Amino acid sequence: MDFTLDFIELFIQGIVLTAPLLAFFALLIAALGQLVRRVEGWSRFDAFYWSFITATTVGYGDIRPTCRFSRIISILIALLGIMFTGIIVAITISTATTALKKHATVSAEFEQHAQLHATTLSPSPDLFPKPLTQATIL
Repeated sequence: MDFTLDFIELFIQGIVLTAPLLAFFALLIAALGQLVRRVEGWSRFDAFYWSFITATTVGYGDIRPTCRFSRIISILIALLGIMFTGIIVAITISTATTALKKHATVSAEFEQHAQLHATTLSPSPDLFPKPLTQATIL
């Protein structure tokens, strides 16, 4: 549970830190979608929906541009979407790596602590006789 809470806390920090950049990309994607709306004659919602479906590279194909200018803008939207998604993926990977390293360090320290106590609590090897071998019998 500690790992999950650490992950969530670090993830939120990463999103907050990059929020201005993420907001810029989201606004640019939405604005470009509205530009395509004017050219294609779509409703505002359809353009907003299309721009984010295109940005996430899902591309259902239910709404698609027909004009050359709109298609060029859709390529730009897709590239911006890849950057937007890439930032979120990078934050997720960085967060998971940091949280795993933290908890792996705690686990390693626990193991060292357990081994230390196991060696201090184990009996001295001098208390037990050595097993007989062929050389000691002869």
